[in-house]
Amino acid sequence: MNALIFGVNGQDGYYLSELCKAKGFSVIGVSRSGGEWLTGDVSNREQTESLIKTYQPKYVFHLAANSTTRHDALFENHETISTGSLNILEAVKRHSPDTKVFITGSGLQFVNTGVPISEHDAFEANSAYSVARIQSVYAARYYRSLGIRVYVGYLFHHESPLRKPNHVSKMIALAVQRIAAGSDEMIELGDISVRKEWTFAGDVARGILTLLEQDTLFEAVIGSGVAYSIQDWLEICFKLIGKDWRDYARLREGFTSEYKQLVSNPRAINALDWFPSVELPELAKIMTASLKRDTL
Repeated sequence: MNALIFGVNGQDGYYLSELCKAKGFSVIGVSRSGGEWLTGDVSNREQTESLIKTYQPKYVFHLAANSTTRHDALFENHETISTGSLNILEAVKRHSPDTKVFITGSGLQFVNTGVPISEHDAFEANSAYSVARIQSVYAARYYRSLGIRVYVGYLFHHESPLRKPNHVSKMIALAVQRIAAGSDEMIELGDISVRKEWTFAGDVARGILTLLEQDTLFEAVIGSGVAYSIQDWLEICFKLIGKDWRDYARLREGFTSEYKQLVSNPRAINALDWFPSVELPELAKIMTASLKRDTL
């Protein structure tokens, strides 16, 4: 059995590839950066079609994206997320109709009033990124009407040591490592009262597989349903090294966050017996330790 993963070099791709291997799949990973996997781009229709036609995968996962809401990423998001979804879905329809397809959604594409968000809530096109995500969901629904088993998992914030350093979680974790080693640096932060989820990426990958391994639920939010503030993360991480975060953090004046709280209502995925296994204190230990990719 083959599993084809577009965006394999991201944190979700890494954990999902490991889970698929453990289940006996042959994993074909595709990434623009290549590395140990195939170099490719899901926005390339001919290449995407060729891969699906050749490998006839049981599962296809579309994880590729530039996860930014910046307007200047408009066309990149459109090509990778929206066009990429269409390329996968049409190739599956033509060449591998028994394949199950996973399309990544985001908690950022919903109307957010601060209350827990479910897969039944309304979308809101409030950024270039959310526009692309919404387009890909409607593509998924259209192809589902044509008989393709296509799933959408709306992912909320999730973390791991494979996070890029520009994410606040990883930025703080790396700074804590350096401070523990003797650095006296200051971390510059915005609104640390913002509350979001801090789910472990390995648990989210397991949630994605849980969704695809059944045939009754086709769209679900995948998140812990528990929100913590950035200040909570600071306190837990600095407690691990016996220091007070207030001595190492500087808050930017006039900073305005995109939202005050972003949290999921995971009741549907919980009904499939999926629950996160890693809680915030354990996640902080994982992310502040100097773990390499091959030790995860």
